[in-house]
Amino acid sequence: MIEGWAMVSITVIISACSLLIAAVMAVVNIRSTTKKADTEETTKTTTLIVKLENISDGVNEIKTDMKNFRSDLQNVRERLTIVEQSTKSAHKRLDQWESEQHEK
Repeated sequence: MIEGWAMVSITVIISACSLLIAAVMAVVNIRSTTKKADTEETTKTTTLIVKLENISDGVNEIKTDMKNFRSDLQNVRERLTIVEQSTKSAHKRLDQWESEQHEK
């Protein structure tokens, strides 16, 4: 009878040990999977942050270019005004010269 209990006890012990090992392996696997997922998420987040920083840099560069363009456009407007005034003055002189030529 003791042999029967011993056999049952050994079977129960082996089953309990197997269950314990399976539970430990499950916990280790879950933690490993969670760490791997966290690492992947961190990598994706870091990549996204870098891309957003690059976009931000590009937008800042475009803003600077636009400021320079506005300044250049203002300079062109000022020069155009001067050229228009000079042209108007030249036309007046030509008209005056033509009048003098016709009177002669």
